[in-house]
Amino acid sequence: MNKSLFALALGGLAIGVTEFTIMGMLPDVAKYFDVSIPKAGYLITSYALGVVIGAPLLIVGMRKYSSTKMLLGLMLLFTIFNALSVIAPSFEFLMLSRFISGLPHGAFFGVGSVVASKLARKGKEAQAVATMYSGLTVANLLGVPLGTYIGHHFSWRYTFLLIVIIGILTLVSLKLWMPEVKIKKQENQNNPWSDFVIFKDSKVWFMILIFSVAPGALFAWISYIAPLMTQVSGVQEQNMPYIMVLAGLGMFVGNLIGGKLTDRFSASKIVMIVLFLQILTMGTIYFTAQITWLSLVMTFITGVVSFALIPSLTLLLLKSVKSNSELLVASLGPACFNIANALGAYLGGVPIEKGYGYTSAEIVAIGMVILGIIIFSIYMKTNKNKVQLI
Repeated sequence: MNKSLFALALGGLAIGVTEFTIMGMLPDVAKYFDVSIPKAGYLITSYALGVVIGAPLLIVGMRKYSSTKMLLGLMLLFTIFNALSVIAPSFEFLMLSRFISGLPHGAFFGVGSVVASKLARKGKEAQAVATMYSGLTVANLLGVPLGTYIGHHFSWRYTFLLIVIIGILTLVSLKLWMPEVKIKKQENQNNPWSDFVIFKDSKVWFMILIFSVAPGALFAWISYIAPLMTQVSGVQEQNMPYIMVLAGLGMFVGNLIGGKLTDRFSASKIVMIVLFLQILTMGTIYFTAQITWLSLVMTFITGVVSFALIPSLTLLLLKSVKSNSELLVASLGPACFNIANALGAYLGGVPIEKGYGYTSAEIVAIGMVILGIIIFSIYMKTNKNKVQLI
C-alpha cells in the first residue's frame, strides 16, 4: 500500500511541477520567444483549460480499461506531451503543448483519488488521498523552486526535461507497485455518454460549485504574494524563493493535517471549520501585512489552512455522490480546482488594477470563502438525509 501511494504521490509531484513552475519562469520564457509577460501568461491559462476539458473526456474515453492501465496511460500521455514542451520551436507550439499536457492532469488525480481511497484501511481514506496529494505539495515546497532555478540559470527547456524524467519514474513505479483496484462503472460500457448521467444529480452541481469557488481564496492570495511581500511587508526581492518555500511547507503540512482530521472527524465538519479559518487568516493578512515578521508567520499558516481543505473536499466528493461513475465524479475535483485557480487569480487582480493595493486581493479571497460557505450550507441543508457524513 505504501509503495502504491508513493507511486501516486510521485505522479502528483510531476503534475505539480508542470502546473506551477511556469509561473516563476514566465519572464525567461517571454524573453526567449520575445513576447510580453502578460502574453506568456497564456501558458498558465492554456494548461488550466486543458485540465478542465481533459478530465471528463479522458475518463470517459478510457472507461473500459482497468485502474492500473488508466493510470499508466494517463501518465504516459502526460510525459509525452511534456516532452513536446522541451523541443517547442515557437511560442504558439509551446502554448499548444501546455494545453495538451494539461489534459491528463484531472483524470490522473481523479483515478488516483478513487484508487487511494480503496487502497486505504477502513477509516484512513482521507489520509490516503492526502498522501497522493502530498506530491502536489512537495512540488510547491521543493520542485517549483528547483525548476524555477534551473529555468532561470540554465534553460526553461531543462525544467520541462526534469518533468519528463519524473514522469518516467512515475511510470516505472506504477508498473512495479500499483495493484488492480475494482472501481464501480456504468453497466452500459458500449455507450460512452452513459457516465454523464451523473449530471442529473443536483449534488454533483453543488460539489462543482463548491470546488470552483472555495479553493479560489488560495489563488487570490498566492497569485499576488510576491508584490504583497516585497512592496507591503518589506521583504527583499532576492528572498522571495524562501517565501515560496515557506508557503509550500505550509501547504505540505496542511494537506497531511487535513487528511488526519477528516479521518478522525467528518469531512463536512472539517470543510466548514477550514473555511471559517480561511476568513480569519485572510483578514489577518489584510490588516497586518505591513508587519514583516507577522507576515512571514501568516504565509506559513495560510498555506496550512488553505491546503487542509483539499483532502476533506475530495473525500466528501467521492462519498456524497452515489454513482457507478465514480471515476468521472472524482475527476471533477481537480478540474474544478483549476477553475478556482483561474477565478481566484483573475478576481484577486481586479481591485489591484483599480489601485486598491496588494492587500485588496485578500478581500476578494474572503468573499470567495463566504460564497463557498453559503453554497456548502445550502448543500448540507438540502441533502442532510442523503449525504454520507464521513
